[in-house]
Amino acid sequence: MSVHRAARRFLTVLALAAWVAVFSLNAAAQAVQKPGPKDLCPVCGMLVSKYPNWVAVVQYKDGHAHFFDGAKDLFKYLHDLEKYAPGHRREDVAALQVTDYYSLARIDAQKAIFVIGSDVLGPMGHELVPLASRADAEDFMKDHKGKRILGFAEVTRELPFRLDDGKF
Repeated sequence: MSVHRAARRFLTVLALAAWVAVFSLNAAAQAVQKPGPKDLCPVCGMLVSKYPNWVAVVQYKDGHAHFFDGAKDLFKYLHDLEKYAPGHRREDVAALQVTDYYSLARIDAQKAIFVIGSDVLGPMGHELVPLASRADAEDFMKDHKGKRILGFAEVTRELPFRLDDGKF
């Protein structure tokens, strides 16, 4: 085998190994994490594991995560990282997840549809109820007297605090 061919093969193997390492780190960062028994919501201080049907997660690229007892506190956190997570930056976030009301599966928060003003209360009262699809949100609205359907980008900085006051 020529020196050039051996060098090319070595570089190809090295590049493949680097790609696998990067992919593995990214996959680890994106893996669904569960709150431990002592994980506290950084917004309200509640034990998150007591409310598995409402868990929301911010997962960072370095693999660590912050857990919340509902989407409402997740949004408070995201809108004011400086207050709730000094030193953390939005661009370091690898994944945002919420728990779908019907399936209880974790779904991408940015793709979720949220219903507010329903008769379903979360651990902290009125909540942004996450649903996997618009059709689910419309069914939920009918079944639970919801007031509004919102996408991720429509949740303003003020809305979670208005929900605390029962304003939809």
